[in-house]
Amino acid sequence: MLWASCPGVGWVRLRAIEARFGTLARAWEAPAAAFAAMPGMGEAWLAGLEAFRRRWGADPLESGRLPADHRLLVPGDPSYPEAMTQLERPPLALHWRGRGSLWPWLARRQGVAVLGTRRPSRHGLAMAEALGAALARAGWPVVSGLAEGIDAAAHRGCLAAGGLPVGVLGTPLERVYPRHHGALQGQVAAQGLLLSEQPPGAAVQRGHFAARNRLQVALARAVVLVECPEPSGALHSARLAWQEQLPLWVVPADAARLSARGSNRLLSQGASALLEPADLIRQLGPGPAGGSAGPRGVASQAHPEAALLQALEGGASLEQLCLTFDQSAAQLAARLLSLELAGVVRAEPGLHWRRL
Repeated sequence: MLWASCPGVGWVRLRAIEARFGTLARAWEAPAAAFAAMPGMGEAWLAGLEAFRRRWGADPLESGRLPADHRLLVPGDPSYPEAMTQLERPPLALHWRGRGSLWPWLARRQGVAVLGTRRPSRHGLAMAEALGAALARAGWPVVSGLAEGIDAAAHRGCLAAGGLPVGVLGTPLERVYPRHHGALQGQVAAQGLLLSEQPPGAAVQRGHFAARNRLQVALARAVVLVECPEPSGALHSARLAWQEQLPLWVVPADAARLSARGSNRLLSQGASALLEPADLIRQLGPGPAGGSAGPRGVASQAHPEAALLQALEGGASLEQLCLTFDQSAAQLAARLLSLELAGVVRAEPGLHWRRL
């Protein structure tokens, strides 16, 4: 954690230091002259290193200054995702908060990334929320970036369905961006997992948000692109997924919408079209969470539409449902559409619906 937060130390330099001294512990104790003999270590970097080491002292592990509750993964840890070691720039450390029990699944890429624009259409928002809920009910951790728009909608859908959201931040864990996502970020940490490669106290930089794209893809079994323009960070993530030959699904959108031009173009290049969440669940199968997972999701009695789902157990027509619930066709149609988008019911010919 110390070396990862040292100014001017990146993955390449850290590997060089470890190779030169054998271990990072021995490097911490080495004199400045030993670093000066290494190629690429200029005077400014050496001065920064000495200031950093003085601030922490000769034996920082015994000083009691390291936060006892700080959680992180470093390369070599059994739970460190193997796919991240294959990245061109692997994270020096993954700082995290929440359910550590998710790491074994994420280390094997047992998540599904749902990504998209910060300024989506209402259709895009509805689909993202429905996807988050359907994946949660099928037992899949939902990976996204906690940004405005599609990311937040996917996480809200996942949370509402009692699922396991995984938020990959472009800021340190203690920062919230955008600021009004404080409650949402807290819910994700409580119910799922937050992670960031940015150490505590790191400055917020624009490039950090783009850099997290590679981390989201490295945790994912499949990537779903809901809606994004050209260019965008979500589109970059989708292209990374394609390069790694991961399943890439794209939700079709209005061809005239600028906010969907990037995602629509991927459809013309061979990405799989995703028309409804249930199609994705059928292709992926049950997720690692099992138990309360599957297309039906959480226990029927806990579902806000438990009574309607029970009525659809063996299938029912719209007319039958109107008589059962004493509601108009328009009211029931809205409820049925919501369940259909969530991937828990299927519309059949003749205004007939059936629970999946």
